[in-house]
Amino acid sequence: MAGKYALAKTSDGKFLFNLEAENNEKILTSESYDAKGSAEKGIESVRSNATNDARFDRMTSHDKKPYFVLKAANGEVIGTSEQYSSATAMEDGIKAVMTNAKSMTVDDRTQ
Repeated sequence: MAGKYALAKTSDGKFLFNLEAENNEKILTSESYDAKGSAEKGIESVRSNATNDARFDRMTSHDKKPYFVLKAANGEVIGTSEQYSSATAMEDGIKAVMTNAKSMTVDDRTQ
């Protein structure tokens, strides 16, 4: 998976990033940040925490769809995945993040 971090500015002037697969499908969406530098630190946090399986909380939505949340060592949410059709698909998403998060480039779309 040769994906990327898509760093963007929201309509209300905040910043967020999406971890996107090669096909541009969103795998993980960050929280909103007030400053671009904070969003960039969030990307670095994904890179440093994504290799630790214990940082991934496996969840189920109200409509019974699996998804995951990536947390930092302090328990703070870094990002939330999209909802998956099955637990197996969710685990594949986690595996993709764990394997590729460190090497993905940043596509700065804030300009």
